[in-house]
Amino acid sequence: MSSSNWLYVIIGLLIFGFVFEKILEFINTRNWKKEIPLSVANYYDRKKYEKARLYHKEKGKIALFQSIIGFCITLFALIFGWFGMLDNLIGDFAENPFYKASVFFVTIFLISEILSLPFSLFNTFVIEEKYGFNKTTIKTYVLDKIKGYLLAAIIGGGLLYLAILTIDWVGQGYWLWLWIGLSIFMLLINMFYADFILPLFNKLTQINEGGLKDEINKFASKVGYSIKNIYIIDGSKRSTKGNAFFSGIGPRKTIALYDTLIEKHTKEEIVAILAHEIGHYKKKHILISFVISIFQTGLTLFLLEYFLSQPNISLALGAAKESFHIGIIAFGMIFSPLGLIIGIGMNVLSRKNEFEADAYAKNNYDGESLSVALKKLSVDSLSNLYPHKAYVFVHHSHPPLLERLKQL
Repeated sequence: MSSSNWLYVIIGLLIFGFVFEKILEFINTRNWKKEIPLSVANYYDRKKYEKARLYHKEKGKIALFQSIIGFCITLFALIFGWFGMLDNLIGDFAENPFYKASVFFVTIFLISEILSLPFSLFNTFVIEEKYGFNKTTIKTYVLDKIKGYLLAAIIGGGLLYLAILTIDWVGQGYWLWLWIGLSIFMLLINMFYADFILPLFNKLTQINEGGLKDEINKFASKVGYSIKNIYIIDGSKRSTKGNAFFSGIGPRKTIALYDTLIEKHTKEEIVAILAHEIGHYKKKHILISFVISIFQTGLTLFLLEYFLSQPNISLALGAAKESFHIGIIAFGMIFSPLGLIIGIGMNVLSRKNEFEADAYAKNNYDGESLSVALKKLSVDSLSNLYPHKAYVFVHHSHPPLLERLKQL
């Protein structure tokens, strides 16, 4: 296929993805109903329900404006060959493949950050503040950004360097070695995220002895689940929204509770939430999802090598000659439809897993406490109670609240 034909394909996929996403968002917004469901009527009064609608409306407007700007800039970059111009400019100062790729991706990243920063600031310090969620200070926001940049440079730069070395060393078939390396990296991140990454952003403290810990240990003993690492996270330093999550594999498994969750829920409700998370472990959802993600990574890397071997991929984006890093940008756009299909499949599986984890909590602890906890979490976060089925099918990893309550 000629470079011009590749360009037409990429532009077509970009337009299709943008239009498809906007249609989904439009029908999802229009699906909001005036009636408050009876199942949450005791938690959602009329005033707060209207507040939730306005919150999503404002967030949607900002997201729409940001996506239009991003779409237009990407479209212009494709039409006018800006990726190739940037590559040629970098080539005048660097010949080493790693340096060229690093400068290229850093430049793209910085441009993206500059464009998204005003929207991020507005979301955090205007919208989230207006609706009572934001607890982030300017200092925390800046430090989070700096830490994120450093992590991206260290991890992203390291992976990029190893990838280029592997490609130069192996030649044809390099996708297999990249797959093995990335799989090991993903396993290590999954095991040690709570030990090394999370503490960079949040303070973790062991849960205090007493009522809640005793109730957790009592339930864990009943279902034969060994819990050594139960942490409380200072989530209140950024937001009033509550959360809990499970991390790690084998002896490294960790349960993390946000302090905002503990503040707003009874011990029975918290243990019900933990029972749900333990249900994921008992049902092997975490292991199965990890294995699937490994195979998904392998498929992506296989296709990456295939498309990068096509002679005109990078030329379609304006490169003067074959370019590894521009080829990655082109592949990302070509891969988007398959990525969408894979994402939908993972979301379908995830929603099934959520129902199963809910059932586990109901059968092994208390379904009513879990129902109350889910209602409180939904109301406190001003969630949309009536997401459109098409939007849920494509984007939601969790079933809508009303469906979960009906199952419980």
